[in-house]
Amino acid sequence: MVDFLFDDIFTIEKVDPDGKKFDKVSRIVAQSEKHGVSLILDVNTEIYPMHEKDKFLMVLSPTLNWGGAPVAGKQGQVEQKSLADKFDYIMHGLLYKMSTEKGKSEYSKEGVKVEVYASFGGLQMMLKGDPTNCTKFKIDQNMFLLIRKLI
Repeated sequence: MVDFLFDDIFTIEKVDPDGKKFDKVSRIVAQSEKHGVSLILDVNTEIYPMHEKDKFLMVLSPTLNWGGAPVAGKQGQVEQKSLADKFDYIMHGLLYKMSTEKGKSEYSKEGVKVEVYASFGGLQMMLKGDPTNCTKFKIDQNMFLLIRKLI
């Protein structure tokens, strides 16, 4: 079984809070239900429209293979079931930065928040929350972002 880097259900609070910058991409601001994590994510809304108040499941995984094995190249690959079969929107990217922010916080008793930054082919993601929810992340880590809307 795959050991996810992060998973939670999010509710979109805002779409393009600073105005629409690109025709095919929107920046969403969302809040998680389980971990109290905030999310800023660029989404190609031409192929996967997202709106305020939408709820979605987001998973960050090191692989698409159910068994947890790394994703191999296309040569010699056998058709097999994948995490991608259960999700509607998938991106592959790289975690490029982690930072710590101190101060009063609703997320942590110590008032410390961790910010995790990843890029998915230029589409950016920032997760911000309690350090205990970010223990599996490492800089220069490849990951898959998988999203499925909830009804």
